[in-house]
Amino acid sequence: KEAIKHTIIVLKTYRYQYSNMKLTGALSFLMLASASAFAPSASNTRASTSLAASQVTRNPNFGKLVGGYLFPEIGRRRNAYLEENPDMASRIISLGIGDTTQPIPEHILSGLVSSASKLGTKEGYSGYGAEQGMGDLRAKIADKLYNGIIKSDEVFVSDGAKCDIMRVQQVFGSGVVTAVQDPSYPVYVDTSVMMGQTGEINSETNQYDNIVYMPCTAENDFFPDIESTPRADIVYFCSPNNPTGAAATKEQLEHLVKVCKERGSILVFDAAYAPFIRSEGVPKSIFEIDGAREVAIECNSFSKYAGFTGVRLGWTVVPDELTFSDGTKVRDDFNRVMSTAFNGASNIVQGGGLACLDDEGLAEINTLIDYYLENANLLKEAMESIGYEVFGGTDAPYVFVKLPEGKKSWDMFSEILEKTQVVTIPGAGFGPGGEGYLRLSAFAPRDVVIEACERLKVAMAK
Repeated sequence: KEAIKHTIIVLKTYRYQYSNMKLTGALSFLMLASASAFAPSASNTRASTSLAASQVTRNPNFGKLVGGYLFPEIGRRRNAYLEENPDMASRIISLGIGDTTQPIPEHILSGLVSSASKLGTKEGYSGYGAEQGMGDLRAKIADKLYNGIIKSDEVFVSDGAKCDIMRVQQVFGSGVVTAVQDPSYPVYVDTSVMMGQTGEINSETNQYDNIVYMPCTAENDFFPDIESTPRADIVYFCSPNNPTGAAATKEQLEHLVKVCKERGSILVFDAAYAPFIRSEGVPKSIFEIDGAREVAIECNSFSKYAGFTGVRLGWTVVPDELTFSDGTKVRDDFNRVMSTAFNGASNIVQGGGLACLDDEGLAEINTLIDYYLENANLLKEAMESIGYEVFGGTDAPYVFVKLPEGKKSWDMFSEILEKTQVVTIPGAGFGPGGEGYLRLSAFAPRDVVIEACERLKVAMAK
C-alpha cells in the first residue's frame, strides 16, 4: 500500500511540474520512482540485520568440538604472527601441513590436459559419470595398485580419502563406538563427534567420552596393545601413520585383523601414505592380510602419490564379504551414500588418475616419493645431530620429534616460529598422546628443507 501511495504522489508531481515532458521521459521517471518505492531503505536493512537469530536449534554435536580443526588453527597462528611481524613474511618456511610442493609430472599432467581438452570437442565431451568412478579407472586401481587381490566393483573413486572418512561415518551412523590411535589424524575423532557418536570432552584427559583411545607410544613402537583396550564397533587405523610415521609390520596387522574379527569390529584402514613404504615385508594394503576382506575397509588417495592435494582424487575399497550384523553388505550402503550425496569425481581428474597408473606415471610417482623421502631423511638427521630422539621419516613423509621432558608441544611450536620462522605441527594437535612431540613434514622443496634444517639446528640445540 505504501508503494502505491508513493507512486500516486509521483504521478501528481509529474502532472503539475512536468506537463511538457515527453511520454518517454515520464515513463522513465515513473519507473525509477516506483523502483525506489519497493527498494529497502538503509534503515530497514539495518533493522533486519538486528532481528533475532533463526528459530533453528544448532546441532549439539558441533558444540562438543573443542577449538577449530587443527590445520586451519595452525594457519591462524601463523597469520597472527605475521600480522605482528610483517617483515618476517619472506622468511616463513612451512614444515606443517602435509601439502605437496613439486609440480605434477609430465606424463600424469598430460592425462589431465587431454581429459580437459576432450570436453571442448563434440566427440570427447562427457557429462555426469558413474558416482562410483570410471570403470577403466576402477579396474586399473584394482590391477596396478592391488595386483588383483580386490575386484574393480569394490573400488569407489572419490574426491579424496578425507571426504571418504566422513562418508564412511555416514554409513555407520551415530550408534557406534569408535576406536582411534592416540595420536592420530584428527579427522577420525572430529567426524565421530559430528556424527553424534561421542559424549562431551573430558577436561582432565582431553579425550571424548565413548571413544576408545588406543595409546601408540615409543614404548610400544606406536602400535596399540589392542587386546587390552575395550571393544569398539569401528577401529580407525592409519599406516604409515600420521603423525608418528610408524608403518605397521605384517605381523602387527595380522594381529589387528585377528582381534577385529574375534570382536566383530570393522576396521577402517587409512593407507594414504602407502607409496612411501620402502622397507621389505611392510604391507601397503590391509588386503595383503588374510581375513581382512571380512573385516576391513580401505581408504586411499592420489594426493601424496602424484601431488594431487589440490586436484582431488581418491578411492575407498569395500569388499563384498564385509557385512553388518544382519548380513547386509556394507558395500551396498556405502554405494547408496556415494550415489545420493556425490556426483562422482571430475572427469578431468579421473583422466589424470588413469595416467598415474600407466607405467610412465608410476615411474614418475616413484621419483616424487623418493624426493620427499630424501627430505624426510634430511630432517631426521638434522634433529638427531642435535640430540633429539626421532621417529618416522623412513617409510613415511613425517618426522616425529620427541621434545625434552616437560616441554609442551604448542609452546615449542610458538618458540620455533618466533625464533626461526619455521612452521611445524605440535603433537598435541593429534590428540593427548601426541603431547611432548613435534611433527615435521617433508613436503617442502629441497632447498627450503635444507634451510629449515640449519635454522632448527641453531634454535633447538640442547
